[in-house]
Amino acid sequence: MKKSVATIRDVAAAAGVSTATVSKFVNATQRFSPAVEARISSVIEELGYRSNPMAQSMITGRTKAIGLSVLDITNPHYASVVKGANRVAQDHGYTLLLVDTEETPERERQLLEALSRRVDGMIVYSRTPEEELGWLLALDRPAVFFGRPDLIKLPAVASDDQLGAYMVTRHLLSQGHQRYAYMGFSNSRRDRERMAGVREALDAQGLELNVFDAEAPTAAAGEKLCSAILLGRQPPDALVCFNDLLALGFMKAAQVLGFRVPEDISVVGFDNIQFGSFASPALTSVDLHSEHMGAAAMRKLIATIEGNQAEALTVINAQLVLRASTAARA
Repeated sequence: MKKSVATIRDVAAAAGVSTATVSKFVNATQRFSPAVEARISSVIEELGYRSNPMAQSMITGRTKAIGLSVLDITNPHYASVVKGANRVAQDHGYTLLLVDTEETPERERQLLEALSRRVDGMIVYSRTPEEELGWLLALDRPAVFFGRPDLIKLPAVASDDQLGAYMVTRHLLSQGHQRYAYMGFSNSRRDRERMAGVREALDAQGLELNVFDAEAPTAAAGEKLCSAILLGRQPPDALVCFNDLLALGFMKAAQVLGFRVPEDISVVGFDNIQFGSFASPALTSVDLHSEHMGAAAMRKLIATIEGNQAEALTVINAQLVLRASTAARA
């Protein structure tokens, strides 16, 4: 015969207290005398009682779940963000619920509105222009934004993209490169910051920048743009890519076309994804500490949910990781 599952009434009867007392003890909404708490704990363990999360959320108004929206879970950068966020969530007793908007702004609102009804707060990556994000504030859920918001008033976590781009361009300048190209992704807010960092370093040396816009922040898009960059009238000898995936796709296509990296062109990316270190040649990249970003955003959101003060903007420092895809010009 199947053993029956212990209920809150069973615990109350065995402990000699009311069901309301057991409920308040389990949900941590009221403290009792040490003797009463010890008796209830002992009975819960003896009976194997497990509280119903749905019922608990109805009592406390809390789900103990946090939502995280990412732009493309197949991009290792976002997988690392999720890993960092999930570690902090688990440490604080929260469950992480994930949605992937698949680089489609039209899907964001529908997905996030549905997610908001199941969580205590949300961490949001978005491609939607800020002036169109009023609906996000209207969801009436604590939220943390990835990036540097100009219009919406939400706590945020951002990487220092402009400084990272400036550092990697200074590195290329020190190697003697003279002709520069940038493969960007203009649909991203971070694209403007990265391009600004490249231009800042080049302007100081009186050098120009040739800009190419990828249709997506993917390896396939980087591969697709390669011939236009390398077979044009003035091919660059250094290329800065919006992210590592674009850079890896470009390098693959360049080798097919008969070009050598870094002998013919030095290539750099952003995000320092793990695959970059296994490429041939290994990819020089700007490490934005993706896992750290996810952890910082989760800590900020949990502080907000629990009524504690959280700083408006947390900036994660960028770090240049030098590998074999860049080399000094002869």
